[in-house]
Amino acid sequence: MVFFRKKKDMPDGLWVRCDGCKGVVYKKAIEERMSVCPECNYHFRISSKDRLKLLLDEDSFEEMWEGMIPADPLSFRDRVSYSERVISEQKKSGTKEAAITGRGKIDGKEVMIGITDHNFIMGSMGSVVGEKITRLAEKAAELKLPLIIISGSGGGARMQEGVFSLMQMAKTSAAIARFKEEGGLYISILTDPSLGGVMASFASLADITLAEPKALIGFAGPRVIQETIKRSLPKGFQTAEFLLEHGFLDRIVNRQDMKKELSRFIDYLQ
Repeated sequence: MVFFRKKKDMPDGLWVRCDGCKGVVYKKAIEERMSVCPECNYHFRISSKDRLKLLLDEDSFEEMWEGMIPADPLSFRDRVSYSERVISEQKKSGTKEAAITGRGKIDGKEVMIGITDHNFIMGSMGSVVGEKITRLAEKAAELKLPLIIISGSGGGARMQEGVFSLMQMAKTSAAIARFKEEGGLYISILTDPSLGGVMASFASLADITLAEPKALIGFAGPRVIQETIKRSLPKGFQTAEFLLEHGFLDRIVNRQDMKKELSRFIDYLQ
């Protein structure tokens, strides 16, 4: 007689498949490393709120302009109306827009900080994102504080707002230029993904440009570029490592070290 022991059910949510090494990794081990794979150092995408917790001193963040929500100037509609899409995205992401901005502290040093979040319409830059980044730069200049912006946008300009979205690239670029003319320190952090309108404007205009490992960075994605120019692209094209090698970045910094590095840059340069 053959006896079979009943297979014990495996609880859900204990393991995560890593997009970097394709291995199955214990979820708690990833969480303990700030959502970084312990096997291959792949940096998982995280929300803007989680990133604030990692970078800023505890309970130091004071959000500004949190009540701003997008209008629907074109009465745009695809599968659903733009107004309906915004409400749906707010429920899904837990944020009112694709950018969170405010004031906080890094190792006791005050900074103005903004984060774009891929969880809200892929972090696309609409009029609210542009207005928040502009106000953030202006407030940093007024208070003479360092400006830090973390980009996590893969959606480009928000088509539902038409030219109102496109004009935010010029608007934010002008705000950054005024801030730098007044001697302000601006540090840009590029995470996966950093694409589209943000990279054509404020994200690429910093005094110091940092990136997380393997982050996808550029204006259009590699597939779009390859199909447009009908040529094969170099290996690793548009990764943070490729851009560092070609002089676009100042440094690649692991997520676990980012707060410490920001603190050092502020000490040296502010």
